[in-house]
This record gives sequence, structure tokens and C-alpha cells, in this order.
Amino acid sequence: FPVLFAVAFCHLLNDMMQAVIPAIYPNLKADLNLSFVQIGLITLAFQFTASLLQPAVGFVSDIRPRPYSLAAGMVATLAGLLLLSLAGSYGLLLLAALLVGLGSSVFHPEASRVARMASGGRHGLAQSLFQVGGNTGSALGPLSAAFIVAALGQRGVALYGACALLGIAVLLRIGTWYKHHGLARIRSAKAQAHAALPRGKVAASILILLLLIFSKYFYLASITSYFTFYLIQAFQVSVPAAQMHLFLFLGAVAAGTFMGGPLGDRFGRKIVIWFSILGMLPFTLLLPHANLFWTGVLTVIIGVVMASAFPAIVVYAQELLPGKVGMVAG
Repeated sequence: FPVLFAVAFCHLLNDMMQAVIPAIYPNLKADLNLSFVQIGLITLAFQFTASLLQPAVGFVSDIRPRPYSLAAGMVATLAGLLLLSLAGSYGLLLLAALLVGLGSSVFHPEASRVARMASGGRHGLAQSLFQVGGNTGSALGPLSAAFIVAALGQRGVALYGACALLGIAVLLRIGTWYKHHGLARIRSAKAQAHAALPRGKVAASILILLLLIFSKYFYLASITSYFTFYLIQAFQVSVPAAQMHLFLFLGAVAAGTFMGGPLGDRFGRKIVIWFSILGMLPFTLLLPHANLFWTGVLTVIIGVVMASAFPAIVVYAQELLPGKVGMVAG
């Protein structure tokens, strides 16, 4: 549990720093006169390195684990945040987003592996604890930005560098544990790994899981990028108030993630996954017709239901592809 809580705490720091990027979009749009297309391209640049590189990083780390790569990834995040606080042009904003995303792509596969190594066999619970750290950080990003960036503007982003430095210190300790205890567990797990299903069935199952996770993250990325703009335009709320609503939604995502892993361990992962996918549909269809109060209520319900499948999907895929924990997490 100390290792699990440490890696979940670093996940909180990592995702809180990532969440600052969409949280300051209204400030960047006003200060640099950006269009919605340019805002979307910043998200694309960030997600390109943060998401699309993760499977490659995981694949390489499955072959040759690097215990201290976690701290190295946080260094890239630190560099991106400092550049973001100083960027006076659109090109530098894109570069800053790429660096923060690079740090995230290095962190997530290896940190997910550490969570599984420390799970003691309770893989769903371990993934929930790990994922809820990240979701809590994603929720705290807009909340902290509502105060820090509102008071200090774009330069206030530099203050998040202190979080990156704290994360580097903790991840160095985790890297030492990984080196002395985790590598032996990886070798033991690889020796015992064997595919329980035919390759065709595994491939089809992984494809379905990829489609499901794509749909959920497409939804999540769209909400986090544009929800504040929607609230400001539709209900004439202030930027800090819109960021508070985004915090409530992302807090609900954290709560749903925490519940999803243990529920999957107890009732089966497929039940949790399909409930999550289908359960948020009616609330989503109601969302455009709701007033401000019910918009808040509906987004909280959507966040809880949608996020409950995250740990179940990851553990399900890791069970389908034993010995490829990093690649699957990516």
C-alpha cells in the first residue's frame, strides 16, 4: 500500500499539471486571440504525445524496464510547464503542450506497471487506486487554476513547477523500490505468463476494448476542452465559475474510477464495462436541454458512470495479454 499510494499521489500530481492546460484555455484565447480551431490543435498536440506515444513507451519498457524513467518523464513535464508560463507565441504554446504530453506518455505505462506489481493480486483495486489519483489530479487542475491563473495569469502556471519537483523526488524513491523489488517480480510474472485464449479471440477482444476506451476518452477530451466555453456562452457564468463546474465533473470521474475497480473484482469486469458504456447515454441526451443547475447534476452522474469502466478495461486487457503490462496500460 505505501508504494500504491505513492504512485497514485504522483499520478495526482501528473494529471493535475496536465489539466492546467485546458483549464487556462479561456485565458490563452483572450490573451493571444486564439480561435477554437487553434484551441483544438493545442489539445491535439498535447494528446498526440500524451496518448499516442504511450503504447510505444509501454512496448519498449516491457522488453527492457527502466525504473528511473518515471522521474525522467516528470522532468519533461516540468520543462513544458515552465515554457507554457512564458510562451508568448502560438508555436511555443504547441511546443509546451508537446513536452507536457511527453512527460505523461513516459509516466503512465510504467506507473501502471508499478501499481500492478504492488497489487498483491488485487489488480482491480490497485488500478482503481492508481487511476483515482490521476482523476483527482485532473479535477484539482481546473480548481487550482480558478485561483492561481485567475490571480496571476499565464505566468502563474510556473508555480506548478513545484508540484513537478515534488513528483520527481517521490518517483526517484519509487524507482529505487522498482529496481530492488519490482524487476524480480517482472521476471517471475513473465515466466508464468501464458495466453489462455486463441490469438484470434484475444485480438477481437482487444479491438473491442480499444474502441470502448477511444469512445470514452473522446468524450472526456471534448468535455474538458470545451465545457467551460459552453457554460460561459450558454449561461453567462464567469471563468472561475465555469472552472468550478469542470472541477465537479472531473471529481465525479475520480469517484467513478474509485468504485469501478472493486466492483469489477466482485461482479465481473464485463458487467461493469457495459453498464458504464450504456448507462451514461440517456443523461448525455438530456444535457443540451438542461438549465445550469441540472447541467451540473447531469455532468456529475455522467462522470461517475462513464469512469467506472476505466480500471475494469485496463485489468481486462492485461489479463488478455499477460506479460505485456506496459503496452496494455499505454
